[in-house]
Amino acid sequence: MKNGKVTLLSAGPGALDLLTLRAARVLGEADVLLVDDLANPEIATLAPQARVIAVGKRGGCRSTPQAFIERLMCRFARAGAHVVRVKGGDALMFGRAGEEMSALRSAGVPVEIVNGVSAAFAAAAGLGMSLTHRDHCAGVTFVTAHRQDGSAPNWAALAATGTTLAIYMGVNRVEALAETLMAHLDATTPAAAVQWAGTQQERRLVTSLGRLAADVRAGAFASPAILLVGGAVSEAALTAPPQASGIVTGHASGDIAPDVIAQAA
Repeated sequence: MKNGKVTLLSAGPGALDLLTLRAARVLGEADVLLVDDLANPEIATLAPQARVIAVGKRGGCRSTPQAFIERLMCRFARAGAHVVRVKGGDALMFGRAGEEMSALRSAGVPVEIVNGVSAAFAAAAGLGMSLTHRDHCAGVTFVTAHRQDGSAPNWAALAATGTTLAIYMGVNRVEALAETLMAHLDATTPAAAVQWAGTQQERRLVTSLGRLAADVRAGAFASPAILLVGGAVSEAALTAPPQASGIVTGHASGDIAPDVIAQAA
């Protein structure tokens, strides 16, 4: 019997042509695919010999228990299978890779990582902006809008960094986080929201921190979406490239035009 192993594979934001060559090779070698809910389901076409099992995890939705996913990986790998755990974005960015690596190592199962494009990079690319534009900031901070226990991060400390804030899983808490950030940042601070970054369904909003919550709700933005806050967002292009389905442009001094909302809906 061959020795089994697990690969934590980054599926990127959705478009299959954003997969790395290494990811495509590993998919072709896979015996079992455990596919995340945010990964493009068409990725299974690159693994023709693999058994495909959906193990979705979405905030606020019914999810496959993490412990069950870890047991599946261990069971198949111990039986000699090459298990590929397919994760949306980059596996190492808010994808519970740390928990899974610990469980696999404790079980004596070999594990490797294949990196990919995380949502913040796909969102910035769609907006035509740099996350680390040196005229505006000295870096970028990747942060989740809530910890495992449901508590919020230290927004005051994050605002003080002077970096672009790339906020994952924040759209459902946008009112609270925007209000808290405005205690430390000016309401005119540029901000953006991108839903389904890097896919054919991508939708974008460019606005200000003071208008962010209202414009996100008016534009009916929902998960999966990423929020960007900081001076670098002022460089965002306001024209949607051909592959995007629509762009919503918020205005700090007024409401979003109804026809623009309709275009992006």
